[in-house]
Amino acid sequence: MAKRDYYEVLGVGKSASAGEIKKAYRKMAIKYHPDKNPDDTTAEEKFKEAAEAYEILSDADKKARFDQYGHAAFENGGHGACGFGGGGMNMEDIFSQFGDIFGGGGFGGFGGGSRRARVKGGNMRIRVKLTLEEIAKGAEKKVKVRRKVQAEGVRYTSCSTCNGSGQVMRVTNTILVRMQTAATCSTCQGAGQSISSKPKGSDVNGLVTKEETVAIQIPAGVTEGVQLKVAGKGNEAPGEHAIPGDLLVLIEEIQHETLKREGTNIHYDLYIDLSEAVLGASKEVEIITGKVKIKIEAGTQSGKILRLKGKGLPSIDRYGSGDFLIHINVWTPQELSKEQRAFFNSMKGDENFAPNPKRSDKSFFEKVKDMFS
Repeated sequence: MAKRDYYEVLGVGKSASAGEIKKAYRKMAIKYHPDKNPDDTTAEEKFKEAAEAYEILSDADKKARFDQYGHAAFENGGHGACGFGGGGMNMEDIFSQFGDIFGGGGFGGFGGGSRRARVKGGNMRIRVKLTLEEIAKGAEKKVKVRRKVQAEGVRYTSCSTCNGSGQVMRVTNTILVRMQTAATCSTCQGAGQSISSKPKGSDVNGLVTKEETVAIQIPAGVTEGVQLKVAGKGNEAPGEHAIPGDLLVLIEEIQHETLKREGTNIHYDLYIDLSEAVLGASKEVEIITGKVKIKIEAGTQSGKILRLKGKGLPSIDRYGSGDFLIHINVWTPQELSKEQRAFFNSMKGDENFAPNPKRSDKSFFEKVKDMFS
């Protein structure tokens, strides 16, 4: 079943402010809250769906990517790999991340005010280079990363400062009211646990560095600078309830020797000789997906653009593909034999060799403009 548009899920428009998005999510979260709808799987799925939508639209960078590419921006290694609805995150994850949306209250045990924070490991960043052919088809890249993981045999005990809650209560007395607030425990950093024993070779947090091969799924049509996310493949954090960070993958595009990319369109310069321009010819051109034969009409002028519709790159949002544009360039010989020079001298003044552009002929810039209008 296809995912619904995140704006549709929260019932807001694309121009909605951060405050309006938060208000809409809070309304949905209260309506479908598990404490309010016990044993209702439909309500739980709607609750998760709203949380996923808020997770994207409340983040300016993710929101911009969603506006540009839709759900495809977070698939195959993007956010979709750890989406709420897909089972990658449970109710505990949602409340640990968005518990404050209820203002510290909420229903039953799900307010977030007294729940132990889930410590998350640090993210890791790598760069992956792709050829134009890999971008056209999508690719799987296997990379080796060195990440921090919990050492085998590490043992944890409940934090004595916060008694395992991950939070400490602070009381502030004012003239009018006595305020009680919760703060992350500085001893265990919110994990609710501390190390009781750690194996030899591990660091102070009971972590060791491990080399691991990670498979990254690259969707077709990615562009230079796009950042993908492989959930849970960053550094781990100490504690039995900690969650690992993410592996952030920055895409770099390797420049092709003969093809030039412009969005989803591909440009190629084809050089033909004078005889082919005058008499016409059949040429074989290598595009991204293979080879195609094209026909050069007799009397073809330099600067003519041949368009192979749909033979460019696929759109990352899966809305069709760009075009393959062949720019015809007539090559003028720089060295002539005696006989060739005599031939061209004899053609001087011949009406067939005199430039005679028709009024209906469009300029190069007009042709390019028509291509993209």
